[in-house]
Amino acid sequence: MNLRGLILGIAIFVLTLFVTSYGVNTVYPSVAYDDFCSNTYWEVAEMNESVCFDNGGKWNDYGATPVKVDTIERPLETGYCDKDYLCREAYELANERQAMNVFLIAVPLGILILLGGFYFFTLETVGVGLMAGGVGTMLRGISSYWQYSSDAVRFLVSLAGLIVVIYFSYRFGNKIENKKSVGKKVVKKKPKVKKK
Repeated sequence: MNLRGLILGIAIFVLTLFVTSYGVNTVYPSVAYDDFCSNTYWEVAEMNESVCFDNGGKWNDYGATPVKVDTIERPLETGYCDKDYLCREAYELANERQAMNVFLIAVPLGILILLGGFYFFTLETVGVGLMAGGVGTMLRGISSYWQYSSDAVRFLVSLAGLIVVIYFSYRFGNKIENKKSVGKKVVKKKPKVKKK
């Protein structure tokens, strides 16, 4: 592959990533924190455990030692309210679902793009660019759910990815070798005749 082919392959790789990323984000848009947690309803005169709980927060006690506050109305505070407790849990759950959906779409899509680049495009620049785009799409899908998965799932996904990459490395190497051998002319040598 010459320099022009390399640049075109990189361009195909980058544009494939853009197309798949924005396509997946169109189907499953990212979750916004402000859609779940808004502080407008927290304008209360006095914060205590019951007010905190009623508004969806979680009260955290300071323990046996209250904290001194410099105001006359509230000289001691016995705890504080984690105002975003319930809405943050809902946000994290929605974020995990969205990451799982991205994973379930991007990984198979990346595999299809990888296979398409390998089997259906004979022009090496296009094939290599699409194969790299397929790998990038799979990595995007895997990385979106990586933080939520267990070590066993991470191990299995990494092992499967390694096996696929090794398999395609051998297949791609054999494909290139076959093209090179077809391009060369085979010259048959005439058998030498011994003089008597």
